[in-house]
Amino acid sequence: MSKSRIPKSVSLILLGVGLLAVGIPGLFVYMSVTATKVHHDSHEIPSVMESPPLAKWAGAAEQARQIVRTSISENNLAGLSIAVGIDGEIVWTEGFGFADIENGSPVTPSHRFRTGTASIVLTSAAIGLLLDEGRLKLDDEIQKYVPDFPDKKWPVTIRQVMGQVAGFKGEDPDDGVLTSSHCERPADAVALFAKEPLLFQPGTQYRDSTFGWVLLSAVVEAAADTPFVTFLNERILRPLGMPDTFKELVTDPPPDAATPYNPRFAANPTYGLTPLPKFDYSCHAGSNGFLSTPSDLVRFGMAINRGKLLRPQTVQMLQTPQRLASGEQTSYGLGWELKTVTLAGQQVQAAGHNGHFWVEEVASLLTFPERGLAVAVMSNVSFAGTPSVAERIAQAFAEGKSPARK
Repeated sequence: MSKSRIPKSVSLILLGVGLLAVGIPGLFVYMSVTATKVHHDSHEIPSVMESPPLAKWAGAAEQARQIVRTSISENNLAGLSIAVGIDGEIVWTEGFGFADIENGSPVTPSHRFRTGTASIVLTSAAIGLLLDEGRLKLDDEIQKYVPDFPDKKWPVTIRQVMGQVAGFKGEDPDDGVLTSSHCERPADAVALFAKEPLLFQPGTQYRDSTFGWVLLSAVVEAAADTPFVTFLNERILRPLGMPDTFKELVTDPPPDAATPYNPRFAANPTYGLTPLPKFDYSCHAGSNGFLSTPSDLVRFGMAINRGKLLRPQTVQMLQTPQRLASGEQTSYGLGWELKTVTLAGQQVQAAGHNGHFWVEEVASLLTFPERGLAVAVMSNVSFAGTPSVAERIAQAFAEGKSPARK
C-alpha cells in the first residue's frame, strides 16, 4: 500500500509558516538580548537645572523628577527635557539623561530638540494673527491665496484644512515626497502633492495631514506677503522671547541640538536605539522640521492662553473642537489637539499638540488655560511617550496649585 504524500506546494507553505513561527519570536528574543540599556539605574540618570524651583514648587518638581526618571528607565530613552509654566512664569526646567549617548553629554534645559508636528501650533498662531488683522478669512477657499493649487472635486477652505477635515492624505514616512526633496518656499512643497485627489468630501471625516499644514504655510506666506519663516520670526518667535526656536537646516545643525535616535526594532526603544540619519525638512514648512526647547514651547503656550499674542476670541476659536457634517465632534480645533483631563480631582480642558517626528512622538505641549498651567516635554528618541509624561507632570504641579482662576 502506498503512503499518502503531502503536495510539495503545501509542504513549502507549512515550512514557511514553521519558520515564521520559530523565527519571529526568536528575532524578538535576539533583539531583546542584544539591546543596550542606556541607563542602568534610574537613580543615576544625570540631570541639569539652570536654577532650582521656588520652595512652593519644590515638592511638585521632585515628584515630577521621579516620573521622568522612571519613564526614561522603563522605556530605555536617551534623554528628556522638561519645562513647566504657571500663571505666566516658568517655574521649573530640567534636562535628564544624555543629549548624545556616544559622548555621554547630559541634557541641559538649553538643548534644542525636534518639535515634530508640534510646530503646527506656531502655524496656527500665524494664521490667527492674519485673522486678527483682517488679512484672511477662515472660510476663504485655498485658491484665493494659492492660485496654483488645482481645484478638487469639492471646494476646500482654510477652516477645513486647519481642522484636519479637508480630505488630504498624509505623507508616507518611508517614502515621503517632502522628506526626499528640498524646498526654498512652501509653494515649492505644495507642488509636490498638489495633484493628489481628496480622500473624502471635506467636512465629513477627520484625518490628520502633513500636506494640509504645508499648504497652510503657503497661505500664510501669500496673505502676509512675507516669507513664511520670516513672518514666524518677526511676529511670533521674537516678540514672545523664543530665541531657541527655528527651522532646522540640515546643512548647518546647531552645536547644542540633541542627537536624535530611533528604536532599532519593532518601534520600541527597549530593544535598543540607533541614530537617525539626517533629513532635509525644508519641504515640511510649518508642519514639521523645527528645533526648540521646552521653555520656548511653554512661553508660547502661556502667551497664547493669556492673550499676549492673539485676541482672546481668536484663541477660543482656534481651541474649539470642530464638528463633522454628521454632527460628530472631533477632538481637534484649528491646529490644536483638545482633550479633557482630570487634574487635582477636577475635569479640566487641555489644549496643545503632540509632535510626531519619524512616525511617533518626540515632543508634547500641554496647556490648561483655566488653570494657567503649561507643560512641555521633549525627547531625542522617537516613540518616547511624551504625552503621558506631560500629563503626569501636569498632575503633579496641579496638586500644588490653587483652584481654577475666576
